[in-house]
Amino acid sequence: MQSSDQLLQQVELTANGLRFKCRKQGSKGEPVIMLHGFPETSHMWLPLMAKLSSTGYQCLAPDQRGYSPGARPEGIEHYRYAHLSDDVIAMADEMGYDKFHLIGHDHGAGVGWTVTNNHPDRVHSWTAMSVPHIAAFGRAIREDKDQSERSQYIGVFQQVGEAEKMLSADNLAPLKAIWDKGSKEQVEEYVNVFSQPGALTGALNWYRGSLSLEQDAADATQAVGEISTPTLCLWGNQDTAIGRQSTVWAAEYMTGPYRFVEMDAGHWLMQEAKDQVIAEILNHLQANPLG
Repeated sequence: MQSSDQLLQQVELTANGLRFKCRKQGSKGEPVIMLHGFPETSHMWLPLMAKLSSTGYQCLAPDQRGYSPGARPEGIEHYRYAHLSDDVIAMADEMGYDKFHLIGHDHGAGVGWTVTNNHPDRVHSWTAMSVPHIAAFGRAIREDKDQSERSQYIGVFQQVGEAEKMLSADNLAPLKAIWDKGSKEQVEEYVNVFSQPGALTGALNWYRGSLSLEQDAADATQAVGEISTPTLCLWGNQDTAIGRQSTVWAAEYMTGPYRFVEMDAGHWLMQEAKDQVIAEILNHLQANPLG
């Protein structure tokens, strides 16, 4: 049975003038911030939050820009990694987290790499899920034929209006196909969020503002350099979006403690390999205690 200080809470934080819906679990212990990717919300982290809070950590998982109703600014320029990174630090400040552990999946990993690069004094440990070092990923898009082919969907998602029309067709059927490994409750939440005005455009603006193909990919990713923060990278060898080459090149950018774990899973690691993901992350946090 959970104690009262381990119960899941819904909170709202103001950061950078925007209002973020967040899930919070655990009121004591070392803080852990979790960043979801596309097309998910903080709901994806519920099993991990339950485990970590029961082990003595306090967890915060925001619905990020585009996903929270109070954080949907209009304009692609508001969805660059620099702004998304600043949101994380502003939320940490609001919570009183001087230092924290950081975990990110998919686009949340892209943001997390930026936060870790820009604020090494704040991020005590970093866990990237699915997306390896963002500069290595950008390099693979440019130089590796396999990754370039896997990333063609990015260009589709950057088509303003057309991407929204495609993904919202037949009552969000294309998105529901992506969510086929999620629980009924999870899919219902995602449908509710992406049915809200501006949510799908806000989510797609991450692709338009922070991740592009070829030269734009270089501009967006080269801002992240060598990482000395203790880092864990989890990658599924059946991932259709992220190929192996970027995971190989990623090691070249890591100057601190770094552990890469290959899993027999696809892109949706929390849904496909939940127990292994939780075990690896808990081991990583316990091996790098805040002191």
